[in-house]
Amino acid sequence: MTLANWHAEPWRKLVARRTQDRLAHALLLCGAEGLGKRAFADAFAAALLCQQPHADGRACGECRTCRLVQAGSHPDLVRVSLELRDDGKPRTEIIVDQIRALSERLGMTPQFGGWQIALIDPADALNVAAANALLKTLEEPTPATLLALVADAPSRLPATIRSRCQRIEFRVPTRSEAQDWLVAQDIDAKSAASALDASGGNPGLALGWVQSGDLATRDDVAKDLRNLCAGKASAVDVANRWSKAEAESRLWFAAMLLQTEAQAKARGAAGPLAVARASLTDLAAWFERANLARTQLRGPLRPELVVLEALSAITAR
Repeated sequence: MTLANWHAEPWRKLVARRTQDRLAHALLLCGAEGLGKRAFADAFAAALLCQQPHADGRACGECRTCRLVQAGSHPDLVRVSLELRDDGKPRTEIIVDQIRALSERLGMTPQFGGWQIALIDPADALNVAAANALLKTLEEPTPATLLALVADAPSRLPATIRSRCQRIEFRVPTRSEAQDWLVAQDIDAKSAASALDASGGNPGLALGWVQSGDLATRDDVAKDLRNLCAGKASAVDVANRWSKAEAESRLWFAAMLLQTEAQAKARGAAGPLAVARASLTDLAAWFERANLARTQLRGPLRPELVVLEALSAITAR
């Protein structure tokens, strides 16, 4: 498995800790969405289970355990994620029954006699009861067991859980690193540059947007925000449209556009929204409100109401 170029340092540190027998029994892989945390977690789990890893710690990809990992059938690798409810719809939380089942599984002897690894993703979706149950598991780790928690927003996890994990922070790479990586994914340099501008330098998001054509959505969001600020559009109408089509992505684009607008205003330059009447304080408040709405979409509130409240903050001034 090929890791991104900005993964080299955290990979080196984890491999060194394993070699020195200083690897914590719980890892918290955290950072913004799009930085490859999940691919990194998968690669490290495969490396720990591999029977003949390479000198740099990577899994060989050819031994029996590697083949089982690739097939998703290794008995000592457990994944805990969002499941389907009884009505067939995906849950928005990881529930306590999932963590209790995990604890029972980790209490068993590893079938291959080596590591037992649990990947919990997204860990920041643990509900309160599930987090409390996980805490008990973290407080009483079994030998040769690794829990890897993957979280885009680690602040949502209780401090008691964060404090018991070895934190691996993933940060947005340099512009040149991100550009080189996108070009290596067969994205032309011009498209890569435009996508990185839109994503705030986040290469994973930039790649997804280029491949899906979602950059056109950013243009639509910018137009809607300009019209809202100019009083040429209704917040209700815009909220209804956004809530029916990729509301979270549209709120992300809105937040990034507001941030770019604030940066341009601070330099005395024209931004993508050209909101002359808004102060830096206004733009910062709108940015926070858009991001809060993204979080609220995970909850039980109706999407159109969440989006409307965020957009109303813009038109209220």
